[in-house]
Amino acid sequence: MRLSALSVAIGSVLATPYLLAEERVEQLGDIYVEGEVETAPAVIMQPVESNSLGLPADGGDFLRDLNGVSGIRMGGHGIDPVIRGQSQNRLNILLDGAYIHGGCPNRMDPPTAYSAMESYDSVTVIKGSQTVIYGGGGSGGTVLFERKPPRFEAGKNYLGQVDAGYKSNSKTKEFSADIAAGSESGYVRGVVGYKDADNYEDGDANEVRSAFENRSGNLILGYTPDQVRRLELNIEATREDDALYAGAGMDSPMSDADNLRFKFEQNDSLGPFSGLDVEIYSSQVDHLMDNYSLRELTAPMRMSVPTTSDTTGGRLFGDLMLGENSLTIGVDYQKNERDADRFSGMPTMEPATLQSIMWPGAELEQTGLFAELDMPVGEENSLKVGVRYDQVDASISRGDEKPDLGPSPTPNNLYAAYYADTSDSQSENNVGGFVRYSHKLGGGTMFAGISRSIRTADATERYLASFMRNMMTGMDNSWVGNPELEPEQHHQLEVGYKWQSGEVSSDITLYYNDVSDFILRDKARGQEGILVANGTATIYRNVDAEFYGIEWQADYRLSSALMAKASLAYVRAENTTDDRPIAQIAPLDLSLGLDYSGGDWELGGALRANAKQTRADLEDGSGQDVQETPGWGVIDLYGRYRLTKNSSIRFGVDNLLDKSFAYHVNRANVDPFNPEAIQVNEPGRELWVRGAVEF
Repeated sequence: MRLSALSVAIGSVLATPYLLAEERVEQLGDIYVEGEVETAPAVIMQPVESNSLGLPADGGDFLRDLNGVSGIRMGGHGIDPVIRGQSQNRLNILLDGAYIHGGCPNRMDPPTAYSAMESYDSVTVIKGSQTVIYGGGGSGGTVLFERKPPRFEAGKNYLGQVDAGYKSNSKTKEFSADIAAGSESGYVRGVVGYKDADNYEDGDANEVRSAFENRSGNLILGYTPDQVRRLELNIEATREDDALYAGAGMDSPMSDADNLRFKFEQNDSLGPFSGLDVEIYSSQVDHLMDNYSLRELTAPMRMSVPTTSDTTGGRLFGDLMLGENSLTIGVDYQKNERDADRFSGMPTMEPATLQSIMWPGAELEQTGLFAELDMPVGEENSLKVGVRYDQVDASISRGDEKPDLGPSPTPNNLYAAYYADTSDSQSENNVGGFVRYSHKLGGGTMFAGISRSIRTADATERYLASFMRNMMTGMDNSWVGNPELEPEQHHQLEVGYKWQSGEVSSDITLYYNDVSDFILRDKARGQEGILVANGTATIYRNVDAEFYGIEWQADYRLSSALMAKASLAYVRAENTTDDRPIAQIAPLDLSLGLDYSGGDWELGGALRANAKQTRADLEDGSGQDVQETPGWGVIDLYGRYRLTKNSSIRFGVDNLLDKSFAYHVNRANVDPFNPEAIQVNEPGRELWVRGAVEF
């Protein structure tokens, strides 16, 4: 219902037991769907099982293998996705319809850190601003991790799949089980997953701090009283222990998430609606960081940071059929509450002194109204129009609370010291929308679209109050949010063409994004509105910016068994206020691949390459980039063999030539007591294997 209104569909299936027996056989090769629903340009269609990454650590690691998507590595887990040069809450990332916001101000745990891939059945990536129905903002794109109700064969009321895998370099051990039972009137599904990874070595045999242990579990209860109605309750828990981060001054001994979701779906007339959906969710994150329990203490003081991030929300929306036109209208709500305290203590003592109130009871509340119309224009054209209104309220409850440590100021005093403003409650009324026109031309579809999307500042950008100053030397490493930030205003233009001619299919998109009041993380150098000029404290301010780029991918079927593929993505981003590059922008990215599929075998290889990134925002700017990252290219090999009708084995080697390399967006060591910037390298050569049994 929703996806047809968006003209997008992802048929990728993570857990193959949710296919009928006949479909299992067909899944051995490439699947071609003709007719029914055409995938729109700038929408990625990627079967999860064909991903060349054998054992992705989490959803961010999986997404990084897709064209136009990069990912920020800080350790072995918690890869933070970047689409078209945009990350964090410039992307709308929904986990089975729910938002979850991590507990780390430094983003050890982005939303994708809580996306156990074994529990999801499909992934949809909608690049740019093509929809208004999944939340406000989303200027970089929307990512949907979704679960489907199980499909049982006639005469069989259960199904399942068990997987086990191993990666050599990091000695990663992985296990998952997905079992469902039910009937026409309902179902119960249980999914459990376990990962245990050691530190890996890069291509120069240097050990990279990246170990983690992760456990996840899902219990899904579904009630289907008839063929058009479904009620579902999903109870999910994720537990991560002893996560090491080379790209941070702390590690995470513990990171827990508990999620509760309820859905009601009716795919039949209900009053004026042709269908109706209700989604309600609650996510609770407890996260702990410290600089001593999992690493040798290098700072003069022990520090620990316990945090919480609680999110509640929901959506109500339905489809109205107006002749041949489909109108989706709805309302959504989201409330996020965050607290984070930093405690300090002597090197031989547990931290007990409250040193900073990093998230001082930060609360962001957002209510949105949206409408999206999809209408044909003659036989060859279609028009899609969306409009969205968001009312945003932001506040803190602990702005005047004084930490225990004598020199430490209150959060409000810290804001005033850098911006001359304290944290009065803020309200925003944001209006966005888009118009997208498609025209069938020469065996393909050409499209053009314009959009406006508004991205509000998050809790860290508004309210972080990390006081860190050496009273002996005067060195100031404070990190201070700006309560007076204006919301970002993205105005985008996209054009593209997707076509198929004979054995060749291709998709190309060009885009330009003019941003007013881009929220820039920067160093305090006495810029307009910044009261200090020490060049070491981290602050936030609004600037103007522009992003533009190109994405292209193509497939060429050489024979019934051989498929060649290629992709290219490039984005350029400029801080036009200061005439300097925006940090954390991936360089030109290229991939080439060749896949074979015949009988019980699938084999393939790919070349991944990045050009040298010379457009870096280094220490004399924002300091968010580590260096001008060298270019690189690595070769991956992978395959699959169907042992029996119900069992298979996948295998491969990543980084075959043991290359030492790093994505430009990878993080650096930001420990203020060990200031040498060291970019986190990717793993060196890594062999992997994964076996699966269905029943």
